[in-house]
Amino acid sequence: MTKQTKKTVRLAVIGTGGMANVHAENFQKISGCRMVAACDVDGTRAKAFAEKHKIPQSFSRTEDLLADADFDAVTIVTPDAFHLPVALLCLKAGKHVLCEKPLALSHGDAKKMVQCAGRAGVVNMVNFSYRDWPCIQAVAKVVASGEIGEVRHVEASYLQAWLASGIWGDWRTTPAWLWRLSSSHGSKGVLGDVGVHIVDFATFPCGPLKEVYCRLRAFHKAPGDRIGEYKLDANDSAVLNVEFANGALGTIHTSRWVAGHANRLALKIAGSKGTVSIDSDLSTTAFKICNGKGLNKAEWREVACKPVPTNYQRFITAIRSGTPGEADFARGAEVQKVLDACFESDAKNRSVRL
Repeated sequence: MTKQTKKTVRLAVIGTGGMANVHAENFQKISGCRMVAACDVDGTRAKAFAEKHKIPQSFSRTEDLLADADFDAVTIVTPDAFHLPVALLCLKAGKHVLCEKPLALSHGDAKKMVQCAGRAGVVNMVNFSYRDWPCIQAVAKVVASGEIGEVRHVEASYLQAWLASGIWGDWRTTPAWLWRLSSSHGSKGVLGDVGVHIVDFATFPCGPLKEVYCRLRAFHKAPGDRIGEYKLDANDSAVLNVEFANGALGTIHTSRWVAGHANRLALKIAGSKGTVSIDSDLSTTAFKICNGKGLNKAEWREVACKPVPTNYQRFITAIRSGTPGEADFARGAEVQKVLDACFESDAKNRSVRL
């Protein structure tokens, strides 16, 4: 348990790119939270971000932020490769930390973050943003309650369209998208970027994985598979065949090539007594279930879900109450272990046990 505080939580944000705006907007809605500083290696961008969100201080170095600003907690919204060094600096300074996903670039690095957070005794969370959806929280409770019996089969997918269409703009001319396609710019491809979400989405209600066989593919996208400084070699489709610790089998897959789905997560969990289903294109505040009287008629009923706190709200609540937050760094490391196994499986063309 961390030390409880009833005071207003003073928050700093490190990394002031596009996603940082989402963090700022959410935190500024929370009673008992005040944003006091912004930091980015691009000092001009940090200053502009601070002015936009009425944040009093801005910095271009994490070390200067820690030395010269008074704050209790930090939200890390840097590119993936910087999560480890920035988090370690903040944890060693005794700051509570919310970190964007993936927690780190490897399971080994993620474990270092878990250990450092444990020594610091602070709230530590990973921003698995789809935990904010009422449907996944409700389905996790349904599975845990035994309403669909023993889990036997799982289908999970995360589908995006931005390589196949211009639905999010022209990725060919935008560094914010191009870096996600380039391993030399720190990208782990679609698997590291959004595959991390669908692995969490599937295993949160169904439990851990025991074995994975994964295929990764970077498809041809430009002459010489390069645009300017960006070599387009990071995977943009991933398919996982998995076995869960409880013996259930499943498929988990993700791609940026699926026209018609701007940003769709889907999950179907089949058990010995029924099946539950989530499709974010249809709803994130309801799920469907086939069990009980509907079982023998293959009839589905829709179940509305109660609202749930966001990760941002849970982070501030955990700090003020002195209780652990979910999903914590240990959970982030568990998911990272799966991703590491996927890269190993693809490289060796065989299943990998976790």
